[in-house]
Amino acid sequence: MNIKALIILCTAHLVTDLSYGALPALLPFFKEALNLSYTSAGVILLTSQVTSSFILMNNYLLLLLCIIFAGIGVSSFHPEAFKTAHFFLKEKKATGLSIFMVGGNAGVALGPICAIALVTSFGLKGTLGLMIPGLMMSVILLLSVSWLTAPVRSAFIERKQEPKQPLSKRELKDLSALIGVVSIRSWIQNGLVSYIPFYYIDYLKGDPFYAGKLVSTFLLAGAFGTLLGGPLADRWGPRKFLLISMIVMSPLLLLFYMTDGLIAFICLGITGMLVISSITVTIVLAQAYLPRHLAMASGLIVGFSVGAGGMGVTLLGAIADKWGVPLAMKAIILLPVIGFFLTLPVKDSPKKEDAG
Repeated sequence: MNIKALIILCTAHLVTDLSYGALPALLPFFKEALNLSYTSAGVILLTSQVTSSFILMNNYLLLLLCIIFAGIGVSSFHPEAFKTAHFFLKEKKATGLSIFMVGGNAGVALGPICAIALVTSFGLKGTLGLMIPGLMMSVILLLSVSWLTAPVRSAFIERKQEPKQPLSKRELKDLSALIGVVSIRSWIQNGLVSYIPFYYIDYLKGDPFYAGKLVSTFLLAGAFGTLLGGPLADRWGPRKFLLISMIVMSPLLLLFYMTDGLIAFICLGITGMLVISSITVTIVLAQAYLPRHLAMASGLIVGFSVGAGGMGVTLLGAIADKWGVPLAMKAIILLPVIGFFLTLPVKDSPKKEDAG
């Protein structure tokens, strides 16, 4: 593995996902400032992949428009970054990709802490401070872009000489099964990071910093779990890793919901390790299913992850508006059970199937 390249890509991933992680923690503040329903607040996350420039907006539709334009840059980064990282990995793909992924997970984890600190100190305009890391990282990437993209250009020239082939029925079938797992995984992650603040700030009228610490515990544990999940997936196989992750999540989430204090933090942290580390595994599988379309494979997984997560939060918002935030939280607890059954048809890799 090229450690230098992975560190740069990992840091860029952290900076890119910093604002995305900040958004769920900011939803209660948006809801109050713009007098939104829970469903409308969920639509904000559905339209997300945001940058800090949206914070100055005081009109809901203008806010959504700004998020759409900002999201173009963020969504463009991920598939190309995953494709670039692929060329700096070796045999243990999940282990290598986990190094890259830990940057994004750390950025998502640090986002709520940074956002709440800035908002409570300076108001919503204070989150303009999130622009500073992005500007600095842009300079670093501009200075490194030539050698970072060299293997990508070489592979592109080689592939251009090969005849183009459409996706086979097997590839489409394998990818569809995987996308179902990714969608549920994203509903769980986005549901928790969105509704923990709503539950503790809006429903329980608790301290925003306590809610922020819970969300950050979940996400930071996920960043740590990414480093462990990659080697475990390489050892056990991706499918077995995903099945184990799904089957133990619901009991942990139920215990988190029924307790408080240290036990709640521990249960939420373990859940974060399981749910967030699985994104690396699904991307490795997608790239194994579509070896001739690495950017497409990564883009589909990341795209469905973001889109499905936002859609899930919007549906949870409808539940919260009609039956209350506690029922929305209970719905999240049941999602891993659905995820377990959706994981059953997932295959480890086409090569293993062919060998069998």
